[in-house]
Amino acid sequence: MKQNLSLDDVFMFLAVADSSGLAGAARLTGSSVPTLSRRMAELERRTGRRLFHRGNKGYRLTAEGRLLVGEAESLRTLAARLGRWTSEERSLPRVRIAAGMWTSRFLARNISRFWSGDDEWMPEFLASNATVDIARREADIGIRNRRPEQAWLAGRRTHVIRHAVYAAGPDVSGFVTIAPGAATTPSDRWLKASHADNIVTTASDARLALDLALSGVGRIVMPCFAAHGEQGLMRISDPIEELTHEEWLVCHHDARHDPPVRKALDAIHGLLTESRAEG
Repeated sequence: MKQNLSLDDVFMFLAVADSSGLAGAARLTGSSVPTLSRRMAELERRTGRRLFHRGNKGYRLTAEGRLLVGEAESLRTLAARLGRWTSEERSLPRVRIAAGMWTSRFLARNISRFWSGDDEWMPEFLASNATVDIARREADIGIRNRRPEQAWLAGRRTHVIRHAVYAAGPDVSGFVTIAPGAATTPSDRWLKASHADNIVTTASDARLALDLALSGVGRIVMPCFAAHGEQGLMRISDPIEELTHEEWLVCHHDARHDPPVRKALDAIHGLLTESRAEG
């Protein structure tokens, strides 16, 4: 073909070919007969090929016209798929929120305080102690323990996070923590560096470690906000200064202008700065 073709013209061509004339194609496309006649003549001019035999019996395809029908056949499938897509009920845009285990659990347990079914976005949680790559859009929002240093990331400070030692009772000795090889946190690394001889057992994730602590197997180092209100758990130490850090909401500079992401940032920021109980 000599020039790029308009897909609109090709769809009109298929309608004329299917109807063997302009009147039937006009009913299919909603275009007038004169418009279709002019567009088919222009299509032949642009391709440099005669596509129809015109006569009293309508528009009959030439050999070149039949070849074009074959080339354009896949457009019928595409048109049907697009038609189904536009007719489907629009789902809410999902905002992926990546955070550590304790913060993800806190957000999930308090979701009604920052999100409802009437909001125009849907939260999707990625709970992991490993850092999720926001630059590659593995998540829309990250909650991290330091201010972002990369130029393409924007950050909003939320709160100061403190940690302490918790146990089922004051007489519990030894510690439970995350097993070697799992994605760890600063509190896990601090515990292994300062109390390695007092670790009685490990678990594959933080939730299991908490269950062991609640059962009296050992003590656990936790963020104060996560331990606050946990039935059967009591704080048995002052906040650990070495583990005190700021918390930051992080997202890509481009993504923060997307309305669903902006609404999610504002809602989560409000919860983490104003409503989080530090214990």
